[in-house]
Amino acid sequence: MSQGQDLWLFGYGSLIWRPDFAHRERRPASIDGWTRRFWQGSTDHRGVPEAPGRVVTLVPEPGARCHGVAYRVAPEVAAQVFAELDHRERGGYLRVELPLRLARDPAAGPDPQIVAARMYLATADNPNYLGPAPLPTIAAQILHSRGPSGPNLEYLLRLAESLREQDADDEHVFALEREVLRLRAP
Repeated sequence: MSQGQDLWLFGYGSLIWRPDFAHRERRPASIDGWTRRFWQGSTDHRGVPEAPGRVVTLVPEPGARCHGVAYRVAPEVAAQVFAELDHRERGGYLRVELPLRLARDPAAGPDPQIVAARMYLATADNPNYLGPAPLPTIAAQILHSRGPSGPNLEYLLRLAESLREQDADDEHVFALEREVLRLRAP
């Protein structure tokens, strides 16, 4: 950890609506060249080992932009914050550092600010990675999965709602939400 310097953390899944850690600032942000996908299995939060849920990870995609939230973390609490997040994201996620585009701050000028930010990424080589599947298959799995943190459906619906609050478009999330609601309809 950098001594004496605030650190940025990018949240693109449940960290958008449930940060559960001390931070100085919360700002809309995005990361270029990555897209959000429900390709990571969750056996510790939104599912269980015998019936994993599905949560998001980032997948490289040229020209893509993934919207989320950036948190500015003070250096005096950074070690504790990241130790807690390492535990929270232990189900296959690695902590990486990538460039992040913060939403424009009118006080800072007309251009968006690019900063180095830490984020959690689940790659295809972790044991909980589920990978791509047809949208109806992912939707059915989300609809029927539940874990210690609650129903997998809640995760999807809260993510979609949070993205709408930011006016952020994410066709994968919104298409999955539509499919889940279609499957759930009487």
